[in-house]
Amino acid sequence: MLQKIGILSKAEMLEIESALNDMAREICEDRFPWNPTYEDVHMNIEAELTLRTPAGAKLHTGRSRNDQVALDMRMWLRDEIVDLYRDLRSLQGALLGLAQKYSYVLLPGYTHMQRAQPVFFAHHLMAYMEMLERDCSRLMDCFHRANVCPLGSGAIAGSTLPLDREMVALKLGFVDHKKRARLSQNSMDAVSDRDFAVEFCAAAALIAMHLSRLAEDWILWATTEFGFITISDTYTTGSSLMPQKKNPDVAELTRGKTGRVYGNLMAMLTLLKGLPMTYNRDLQEDKERLFDSADTVRDATRLMAGMISNTKVNEGKCLAAAADPALLATDLADALVRAGMPFRQAHQIVGAAVAAAVRLGRPLDQLTAKQWQEIDPAFKGEVLEVFDLKKAVARRNIIGAPGPQQVARQLVRWRKILSGS
Repeated sequence: MLQKIGILSKAEMLEIESALNDMAREICEDRFPWNPTYEDVHMNIEAELTLRTPAGAKLHTGRSRNDQVALDMRMWLRDEIVDLYRDLRSLQGALLGLAQKYSYVLLPGYTHMQRAQPVFFAHHLMAYMEMLERDCSRLMDCFHRANVCPLGSGAIAGSTLPLDREMVALKLGFVDHKKRARLSQNSMDAVSDRDFAVEFCAAAALIAMHLSRLAEDWILWATTEFGFITISDTYTTGSSLMPQKKNPDVAELTRGKTGRVYGNLMAMLTLLKGLPMTYNRDLQEDKERLFDSADTVRDATRLMAGMISNTKVNEGKCLAAAADPALLATDLADALVRAGMPFRQAHQIVGAAVAAAVRLGRPLDQLTAKQWQEIDPAFKGEVLEVFDLKKAVARRNIIGAPGPQQVARQLVRWRKILSGS
C-alpha cells in the first residue's frame, strides 16, 4: 500500500518484504536477535529491519502502535475463533459418535438430582450438542465483529497521508460476505475498542460453563453409585494413597478451570469500565486475559472430546436405573388425562398412589388391583399398561422429545450438520 501511494519505491518494497520474511523464519526457529533494550516487540522488528535494509525506516509510515496493536489482536483472534470453532465441532463429533453407538440405551433423566423420567442416552448427549451449537453460532457472531480493520486510524486521529485503507483491509482479509472491505469508521473508537475481545471472553465463558456441566455428568456417571459409564484409564488418574481409586481428573480439571475463564471476563470488563478516550496503557492488560481464555477453553474442548471418545457405557446399569417404575408416574397421570380426567386431579391421584407404594414398601407397578381401586376407581387395568417401559418411551414422539423416532431423526440431523450437508 505504501508503495502504491508513492511512499516506497518498488525496490524498497521488495527489500522490506524479503527482510520481513527472513525475520519471520528466524522468529519461528527461535533465532531472532531480540533486544530487551527496545521498548517492545514493534520497536525490535523495526530496528532489526532497518539494520537489514535502510528502507525499513519507512515501515512505520502512517501507522501507530495503537492501531497496529488493535489490528494484531483482531487478526490473532480471527484465527483463534476459527480453530476453536473446529475444536467444538470435533467435540460434537465425539458426542455424536457415542450417541450413535449407544442410541438404544435408556437411563433416567434427572431434575433436582432426583430421578425424573426415562430418556435415551443419545437424547441426553444431544442436549449438549445443542449447547455447543449455540456456542459455535456465538463464535461466528464474534468473528464478524472482530473482522473489522482498524489500521490507518493512527494513534487517535488517522493520517494526513493518502492511505488506501480499503486496499489494506482486502489484503488482510477484513471483508464481508461479498468480499467488500470492512473498515473502522471512527479513528478514536478504532484504537480504544476492545469489545471484540470482551465478546470472545464472554463466549469462552459460556463454552466453559457448558463443558463444566458436561464434565459434571461424566463425573457423576463414573461413580460407583451411578456406574453408568467407564472412562478410559488414559483420561483418569490413580490415588497416591488408595490403590482402588480411578479419578476423572480431566473432567474435574475442566470443571475447575471454568472459574478461571469467568475471571478473565470480569477482569476485561473491569479493565475497560473507567478508561477515557482513547488509547491508555491499561489496555496492555487485555492480552493476558484474552490469551488465557482462548488457551484454556481450547485445551479443555480437545481433552473432553478425547475423553468422550474413550468412554464405555455400562448398558445394564443404565437400564436397571431407567426401569424404576416410579419414573413413569407422569405417564400414569397422562393416561388418566387421556381417559378424560383434568390433569391436576390426575396428578393428585397418582401422587397418592406413589405415597401408598412407599408406605407399603413395594414398587409402584407392584400394587394389586384392589389397592389401585382403593386409591381411586379411575385406575383400570388398561391404565396400568403405562408401566411397559418400551411403550412408554415410544409415546414420547413430539418434536424435541426423547422417543425413539425423534432420537433417530435428531441423529440424522446432526450427522448432516457435522458433515456440512
